[in-house]
Amino acid sequence: MIDNDYLTLDEVCKILDKTPTTIRRYARESLLTSEQHGEELSFNKDEVMRCLRFSDRLS
Repeated sequence: MIDNDYLTLDEVCKILDKTPTTIRRYARESLLTSEQHGEELSFNKDEVMRCLRFSDRLS
């Protein structure tokens, strides 16, 4: 079970408007910190939101 401070891959894809392949690449390249929970990847919610704010500023 993933707690409220973490987001699933699908949630991150929706928030950042990216494909699962892109988000997995970000995790693999340490652009986003991820944790493995069984077969699920999870992402720190605060970090994902920082990434979103950063990408908004670049747009």
